[in-house]
This record gives sequence, structure tokens and C-alpha cells, in this order.
Amino acid sequence: MFRALIVATTMLLSASLPVQALTLSSSELAAAEQLGCVLADDALGYLNEDQFNNRFDDVVDAFSDEQVDVIYAKALGYIDGLLFGVPNGQGQLAARRLESYSNSERCAAVGARVASHTVSL
Repeated sequence: MFRALIVATTMLLSASLPVQALTLSSSELAAAEQLGCVLADDALGYLNEDQFNNRFDDVVDAFSDEQVDVIYAKALGYIDGLLFGVPNGQGQLAARRLESYSNSERCAAVGARVASHTVSL
């Protein structure tokens, strides 16, 4: 009975706490999309540390630290969704998905993209 009282009290206190929804403005969503492109290029090895930092800063420069955290989390979500279902050890499949995203019109619209070209003989 005592345990049930603790559970009921915990549930009541939890229900009374304020809840904030995660909301993003259109500019934050656009920045998250751009940052997703930066993350994809970085994961593919197209960026050195300075290039990554410069591109990251270019995308989030106009936002507060709290907004940057949310934008970064959303950008990671894009990449996580892109790689969802890729089994361990399937690095080539992951790279193909990242490459496809990096070369997409969405990332091309960002403008400050690193061009990658390969030639097979």
C-alpha cells in the first residue's frame, strides 16, 4: 500500500510539472537542414576541422546557444533517420546514403558545399 501511495504521488507530481514542447521556427528548420548537409559532408570525410567549424558557424551564427542546441539536435535527427536500418558493418551502404544526401538538391541549395568528384577507370 505504501508503494502504491508513492507511485500515485509521483504520478501526480509529474503531471503537475510544466511541459514544454520542442518547436522550431522556419528559420531554425532551414538551419537544421543546412547543418545536416554539413554533418553529412563531415561524416564522408570531405571537411577538415577548420572547414567543419567554419561551415557550422556560418549556419548557426544568427542563433542563440539554446537555438543552436535545438538546431544541432534536429540536424543529427536528419542523419540518424538517413542511417536508420543500416546494419553494423555496412559502411558502404551508410556512405552511399550520406553521399546521396550530400549531393541532393537540398544540400546543393545551401550553397557552401564541398564538391566531391570521383573517377573510376
